[in-house]
Amino acid sequence: MTPTAGERVAPGVEDRLRTDLAAATRMLVSAGILGYSGHLSARTADGEHLLIQAVDDVRAELLPERILLVSLAGEVVAGSGRPPSELPIHAEIYRARREVGAVAHFHHDPTTVFSLVEGTPLVPVKNHASRWAGGIPVHPDPSHISTPEQGRELVATMGGAHAALLRAHGEVVVAEDVLTLFADVVHFVENATVLAQALRLGPVRALSPAEAEQFDATFRRDRHARKLWSYYSAVASAAGVLPEPWTGVQGGAGSR
Repeated sequence: MTPTAGERVAPGVEDRLRTDLAAATRMLVSAGILGYSGHLSARTADGEHLLIQAVDDVRAELLPERILLVSLAGEVVAGSGRPPSELPIHAEIYRARREVGAVAHFHHDPTTVFSLVEGTPLVPVKNHASRWAGGIPVHPDPSHISTPEQGRELVATMGGAHAALLRAHGEVVVAEDVLTLFADVVHFVENATVLAQALRLGPVRALSPAEAEQFDATFRRDRHARKLWSYYSAVASAAGVLPEPWTGVQGGAGSR
């Protein structure tokens, strides 16, 4: 649930969001999904601000205390540094869609190619891609989305979709919170990878609306997100990607 405007952030909630964003960013770098650019954000409890990394901070070494608190108008309220130039991607999505609590923008080339090939859309073929059974639009602007107007144009392209491809550029994925966003990003690129492999074998049968609905009927989205988080954070911790105190952030092994 999105808190009403003006609601105060409970002590520790914003700190947890910062740690989750830093952990998710590091894990996506380790997974080969995020690189030298791209960014995750989370909406704060008052609904009028977001947390996002500073533009010059290295994703692979992102620290919670370095994450900026920024108004939806782009003003840095707390923290040192400048937000990414594509802040309007995040801010305008939060303005328009109150159900969205976290946003990812990244540049995963094996996924981006589906914005370049005529007649070969990125369709859901894996069961966890049922999240995008309603379609994945392609935004026609290949440039950086660096102005509020461009952000609003992206919002118009997305409509109510949970993800979009930016032509010749990258991806945008939205979710209700950081954990589900992390799981969605992982599954989004998994689906694109499997689709590319399947297309080499022959005609592809996409997940039908009925199949997606059947899967969603028993799928525990929050539990699955915790399961992925537990797995990826354990792998990242063992590899030294996450500092020891971060182990178990949002913990819980979860189950299918």
